[in-house]
Amino acid sequence: MTDTSGTTGILPKDVAHERRVAKHRQRFAAERRFKYLGLSAVLIAVGFLVLLLSTIVGSGLPAFTYHYATMPVNLDSSIVDPADPAKGDYDRAYKDSVSELFPDMSGRRDRRVARGIFSAGASVNLRNAVLADTDLIGDKREIQLPLSDFADLYFKGLVADNILYRQTADLSVLKSENGVTVSATGNAFADLLTRIKQIARSEIDNLERDLSQMRRQQGEWRRIAEETGDEEQAQKASQSASDLTGQIDALTAKIEALRANLDDPLAEEALDAGRPSVLVHVNGGTVKLNKIGAGGAQGTVLSALGDGDEISSNEWSVRFIESPESLRKFSDKEIALVERLRDQNRIERSWNEIFFTAGASREPEMAGIWGAVIGSFYTMLVTLALSFPLGVAAAIYLEEFAPKNWLTGLIEVNINNLAAVPSIVFGLLGLAVFLNWFNFPRSAPLVGGMVLALMTLPTIIIAARAAMKAVPPSIREAALGVGASRVQAVFHHVLPLAMPGILTGTIIGMAQALGETAPLLMIGMVAFIVDLPGGITDPATVMPVQIFMWADFPEPAFQQKTAAAIMVLLVFLVLMNALAVLLRKRFERRW
Repeated sequence: MTDTSGTTGILPKDVAHERRVAKHRQRFAAERRFKYLGLSAVLIAVGFLVLLLSTIVGSGLPAFTYHYATMPVNLDSSIVDPADPAKGDYDRAYKDSVSELFPDMSGRRDRRVARGIFSAGASVNLRNAVLADTDLIGDKREIQLPLSDFADLYFKGLVADNILYRQTADLSVLKSENGVTVSATGNAFADLLTRIKQIARSEIDNLERDLSQMRRQQGEWRRIAEETGDEEQAQKASQSASDLTGQIDALTAKIEALRANLDDPLAEEALDAGRPSVLVHVNGGTVKLNKIGAGGAQGTVLSALGDGDEISSNEWSVRFIESPESLRKFSDKEIALVERLRDQNRIERSWNEIFFTAGASREPEMAGIWGAVIGSFYTMLVTLALSFPLGVAAAIYLEEFAPKNWLTGLIEVNINNLAAVPSIVFGLLGLAVFLNWFNFPRSAPLVGGMVLALMTLPTIIIAARAAMKAVPPSIREAALGVGASRVQAVFHHVLPLAMPGILTGTIIGMAQALGETAPLLMIGMVAFIVDLPGGITDPATVMPVQIFMWADFPEPAFQQKTAAAIMVLLVFLVLMNALAVLLRKRFERRW
């Protein structure tokens, strides 16, 4: 009799079943992990794409609109001759209009500031407006002229963040030889004083960090002066340490002055160019406060307040600009002048036609993309005229007629390799052959189109061969069977059926060429071209190069135009790729 009392465990078939179930669970878990990883990768890619597009759109949208000022311009016969309006003295008419708008800006420096809030090409815009409508000649007319780039950015809120406080307390402004004294009932100035002291605390923290860094640098210079064995180097290090002493003393004094005022919440604050700006708008004019206390303030007049030594009003406003004037390209006086125009309802924001109709310019408000668009059109025209027939012809020969030997194999390998060659290599080829050897004109769409055609040829050849290879052999055999020649079979039957795929590859290659910059830089299309090109041999630039040039300019308005031009280029690229998809869907055949 067998004793089974010590027998425990699971039957062998149950063990195998459990192992199979465990493996299934592991496999399913691995599949789920792979699925989630793939989904995460897609979401991350979409997130980066959304971030990129939102950044470009957010930066570029403001460039599609611009602020204009309506100005009274005298265009009588003494300024513009009706018989020959092109030779009118438009600069004089523009300057007289600015003087009429700001009669209190009488000094030479003040007049220069007043004209500075308008575009440097305002007289050119005035001339163009008169030439477009000669009925303007003879009378004083209200004509819209563009503001300067910084004035436009100010109204878009991109120069200095400012807060406008509407006030109803009684305000009194007393003029004197040393400026004006401003006093108001209530706690209008007390609230401003509190905010300025809060900003001063942050300013003290920043200054203390700078002071600590200067002291460390001074200690390093002194250590070098003591330890180095080179007398000349020691003298230079000692001099550098001495130079920092004056800066450290000045910074220390500034910190102490700011901290002393913070101890007393009612102590007056001096507002120099390195502190926030406080502008009081009253009676159609503006006063900049130089010193502010809880009960009143002192300041200087930036824009005329009207006649009389004392002005009283209960409708006024305070503009608080946290960014110091010394860190802005748009001064407080310019802000006062443009705000006067806005109060007179002379400022209007409208569609920026200049951006779409003008060529290159050093002035941001006068720069446009039309010259680059025309240059891109001529360049793409040359590229298409060269690359499409040559690429299709090469593909037909290699796919349908070329013998299969080592020579054709070498050609096919080189075509595939050329499709992966960096684009700048083609630019070097164009520089060496087309410019230096054939002496073609620099910066011309003709040369740019030839270079881009060389770059696009491999793409078109590969796409055309793949499209012809996709045509079933039965089509060729049927054509040859009814008596057609080899050429007739290819051109009458194979090529029409392969044309949708060929066109798709051509459009994709052209879209790639449209976005290229490096090869065109090598052949001189980075030149600054003001005039619009009239043909393929005229100097021109293209959209990618224009974007590259604008991105290198320091003015903030050019940064907006860069993003806006990228948006326009992306629209063209999307349309070209959409056309390729539509052609493939429209003419695609399933065999």
